Amino acid sequence: MAAGWPPYLRGVRAAVTLLTRLPVGGFPYSEADWRWSAAYLPLVGAFLGAVLGGVWLLTVRAGPAVAAVVVLAMSLLLTGAMHEDGLADTADALGGATTRERMFAILKDSRIGTFGSAALAVSLLLRAALLARLAEIAPIVLVFANAGARLVPVWLMAALPYVTDAAVAKSSAIAAAGRVQVAVATVIFGALACGVCMMHALSAVELGAALVSVVLAGWLCAARFRARAGGITGDFLGAAEQVSECVLLLAVAVARGGAS
Repeated sequence: MAAGWPPYLRGVRAAVTLLTRLPVGGFPYSEADWRWSAAYLPLVGAFLGAVLGGVWLLTVRAGPAVAAVVVLAMSLLLTGAMHEDGLADTADALGGATTRERMFAILKDSRIGTFGSAALAVSLLLRAALLARLAEIAPIVLVFANAGARLVPVWLMAALPYVTDAAVAKSSAIAAAGRVQVAVATVIFGALACGVCMMHALSAVELGAALVSVVLAGWLCAARFRARAGGITGDFLGAAEQVSECVLLLAVAVARGGAS
């Protein structure tokens, strides 16, 4: 989109730049562009999920387990593992720090510790196992989960203050998202949920479980981040995406139960 376009439109391109390694250009982005990018995180998540759903369909003949691993590998390539990086840093900080000052010091450390390694292993293994379990509906669930998991960070941006030191902050413009951006992001995800319902791609129980899981994941992350840090950081937002994706996939799998 041209540089002269308003921020609420350029925000779409900024969101793609933020969440993916796709070379869409558009630089430089203003603070308003970055703020508006938050509104479209679920939309970009749905796009990523659609691409990953296509990868699933191309590889599932090799078996659901193989397809799940290939999908996760492609996800890491498309996103640059940014959310996984946030999860590892957050796990190390929350798990290894006894003081607030030490927590922020760990967040700045590029090394991965025991808590971070364990969190990454659990996230990757759980998502692979759940995708293999949800094989028949995996393409739809990939779209829905990737969109829903990226809605939670938008809620957190509006609900909690951004507490990273201004001298090293990288996400302050994005984290400045307000009620308008939250409303747009929520409407986008709501429209996707309606589409899934109309297509009967998920049962009412599965869809309901997925929606409840998104709200629950957001509430749990908000409570934890507020209690330990008094707000959010960029790494916390990445961790929230990972937690939300795992919880949503797990909720659908539990709701689906023994269905084949």
